[in-house]
Order: sequence, then C-alpha cells, then structure tokens
Amino acid sequence: MTQTTELLANFWEGRWQYGTGSGTGLYDPISGAELVRVDVTGLDLATGFNFARAKGGTALRALTYRQRGAVLSAALKVLQANRDAYYEIATANSGTVKNDSAVDIDGGLFTLGVYAKMGDTLGDRHFLVDGESARLGKDPLFQIQHVQVPTRGLALFINAFNFPSWGLWEKAAPALLSGVPVIIKPATATAWLTQRMVRDVVDAGIFPAGALSVLCGSSVGLLDQLQSFDVLSFTGSAETAAVIRSHPAVTQRSVRVNIEADSLNSALLLPDEAQGSESFELLVKEVAREMTVKSGQKCTAIRRIFVPEALYQAAAAAISARLAKATVGNPRNEAVRLGALVNRTQFNAVKDGLEYLKTQAEVLHDGASHALVDADSTSCCLGPTLLGVRNAAGSDASDRVHDTEVFGPVATLLPYRDLGHALALVRRGQGSLVCSLYGSDKVVLAQAALELADSHGRVHIISPDAGALHTGHGNVMPQSIHGGPGRAGGGEELGGLRALNFYHRRAALQASTAVLDLLKASEVQTP
Repeated sequence: MTQTTELLANFWEGRWQYGTGSGTGLYDPISGAELVRVDVTGLDLATGFNFARAKGGTALRALTYRQRGAVLSAALKVLQANRDAYYEIATANSGTVKNDSAVDIDGGLFTLGVYAKMGDTLGDRHFLVDGESARLGKDPLFQIQHVQVPTRGLALFINAFNFPSWGLWEKAAPALLSGVPVIIKPATATAWLTQRMVRDVVDAGIFPAGALSVLCGSSVGLLDQLQSFDVLSFTGSAETAAVIRSHPAVTQRSVRVNIEADSLNSALLLPDEAQGSESFELLVKEVAREMTVKSGQKCTAIRRIFVPEALYQAAAAAISARLAKATVGNPRNEAVRLGALVNRTQFNAVKDGLEYLKTQAEVLHDGASHALVDADSTSCCLGPTLLGVRNAAGSDASDRVHDTEVFGPVATLLPYRDLGHALALVRRGQGSLVCSLYGSDKVVLAQAALELADSHGRVHIISPDAGALHTGHGNVMPQSIHGGPGRAGGGEELGGLRALNFYHRRAALQASTAVLDLLKASEVQTP
C-alpha cells in the first residue's frame, strides 16, 4: 500500500517508533478525508511494559510529590503554548466547534494544573500518611500507622474517543503525581490529539524516560502484559468492560481496575415547580445545553428528563424551542454551534439507537429538521432530537428508554406522578454517573439528593440561588469524584486527592511510637 497520509509515531521504550503495518486511518467527520494513520504492528509490547516499570517507575518514585507536581506544572506550560494546534486537530478529527473543543482541551489542561498544585500541598514526601496512629494495647509505646506508598507497577489507560485531551490528563495527572508511570492507549478514532500532546511534552524533555508512553492503534495484547502491581483504567462500552473484568490479568493476577461504562444520566425537576419558574427555566436551559455540547457525545450527558406530569407539554415546548435555535454543520463555520459526530460508525449507531427508542417514544423535536451549514448528507452531522413519553404510565412501560443509551444529541422527556415515582424512575437507570436536581425547596432538594446518592457518582443540585454559579450537569471538576455504581462501571476517578488512592498501596506499619513519629515527620522516607 502506498502511504498517502502521515503515520503517527508511538512513544515506546523511551523513543518514537512507527508500526510496521499499513495502519488505520483517522478521518474528518465533515469531509470524510483521511487525516493521519496509526499503527502499533511490530512493537515489542513486553519490552515496552518492562521499560516503563523499571525506568519510569524508578525515576518517578525517586522524586517527591512536590517535585512531581513541578514536572506536571512544566508539562502544563508546554501544552498551553501549543493550544492552537490542539484546537485545529480537534476541529479536523473530532468535528467539534471551538466551545466544544474547549471542554476537552482546556478542561484537560485545567485538571492537569489542579494536580500540579497538589504536589506543593503534599510536600517533600515519598509516601502518604493514612489516618492517625492507633494503640495496639494499653501501653502507647507500640502502635500501628497506616501509610500509602506508590504501587511498583504501571498504569495502563484505555481511553474513549470523545475526550482525547481530558481523558488523557484526568487520568495521567494523578498517576504521575503518585509516582506511577503511564501507558496511554487512546481510542483509535481520535488518537491524533492525544499523540500530539504526548509528543509535545516528551520532545520538551519534561518527564523521566519511561514515565509516559503512548500507543496509537490496536489494543490487542495489552492486557496480557499486565502484572500484579499494575493498574488499569478503562473508559468505554459495558461489553468491552465485561471482557476486561474476565481477563486473567484481573481474575488471576489481581490487577486493580477502574471502569467507566454506559450511563443513563438524569435531570429531575421537583414537584410543585410552575411553568416558567426559575427552576423550570434552569432545567430547560441545562437540558438543551447538555444535548448539544460535543453533539451529546459525553458520558455525563443528560439522557432522561423527568418532570411532573402536568408540566410535560410545557417542558417539551420549552426544550424544543431552545433546540430549534441550534445551528448544525461544519465546525469551521463560525455560525455553527453543533458540530459532527466523530465518524460514520458513530453516526449510524446514533441513528439506529433513535429508531430503537422511537418504538416506545414520540418525537418532540426532530434533529432531521435542522438544515446543515457548510455540510451535506455525507457528513456525520446530526441535529438534536428530543423524544418523549406522554404520560406517567408510559414512563413506567418504556423500558428501552431506561435501558438504552444513545450516545449522541438525544434525550427523552418522561413525566412522573409524584416525587416517589420520580425517584423510582431515576433508579431505573441502574446506576449512573450523574443526576441533576432542579427546584426551589431546599429541604426537598437535600432529601432527594441523599435518596439518589447511593446510585450515582455525583448529584448536581441546582436551586435558583446557585443558578448563575453551578458548574454544569455534565462538567466533571477535578475536585469531584467521577464515576458511578452499577451499569456506570462501579469506578471512581478524580475527587481531588482521592484520585491518588488508586495508584497507591495501603499498608499497616506496626512499630514503636518513636519509629512512627520519625516516619510521620518525614525523617524516614521510603526509597
């Protein structure tokens, strides 16, 4: 085969290497033009994994948390200097408008910056003190102290296509701060941006050799290389997550795994809210925003909207009116506010998913009604579609709406009878990343939030006094945990310093009080 587009290099064993195969093409979702190719054929996986553990892990553990934070800060400066190039890649490869690219690119850089600053908070240590020491008997001279030390393995990240920047840095930042080397396997469809960011920081000499590696192409064989003290983080489909959980690396070698999978996130307007009230308008605005940001290709996007039965028609009209204003098409046109789905495969999956849901729901706003700007039917552009179920009984009966996530600009409006019914319907999602609550009664908001907390990673509570301040239903802030129970994968990421727990091993040290006091004062540090 004659190579007509650039083949991206992989950073492996501390050097840039090309695959020996013809590779897989990455495409512009508007024009269909091939942009670059990726390939990992012929790379020695075992040697690369061992290099990361031996070279990268040893070098990172030799640094203190403060020093690692300084490394992250230096990387951030390099990335900020190249932001324009990242936006160009996102427009070409992901089909996102500038504001949507910012969610990914600037969101990733912001998260990296937060963890860089945490290095100063943790100081000149090589381990974390976990809680207070405790007596083991009446005499206080012999006690127990729990500590956390960096795992002596590596972190393998298998990431999703929708956040090639944020998905990279929200995982890599806490891992590197912890002293754990990172191997990134970005989703093939949008691997270009991830590869370019890694290339920039690597070429700037920011990280020790082996601390940061990237493989662009097939993931075949990666799990086979994992050893007992490695960790694995996966973002993607529930089907792939099931394969990962059944792999011998997990079942036999006890590799620690974090999974983020499908999620039918919800927005709930509490009872006793009137049409046009502040809470009503806040819900309408946020639903429309969540449906259109990144063309609905967010794991945290609102998929189900619950409103009192009496407000169903009003909510349908208000949300539809906002969606009708969305300009859809080529993200290079400044008038466009909603770009493309990432590729034809995703476009077809969303169309098929819509048809599946429409067997149990009516169309309230049809995405096909949007004229495309600077794009045609060969592009992967699709307008936002709002579906609905007319009555509360239908909300109970429409099982497909509660079981199927359509990963695009699609959501379903569902009426409920009372708050108890609404909470039960929200739980039909079987565990989600996030639910947002809208209302003016702070007591009911608090009670509903606690009722739903067990089945969500995050509950976003919006009352009118927070209307201008809240960070958004779908925005994952680094200070908050990201993940969810049940079908959402059961994992946790971020959450400030909590993210470091995944990359550390907890141990109990039993010793004299004098030894433990020296340890906690950092007069004795792990090698």
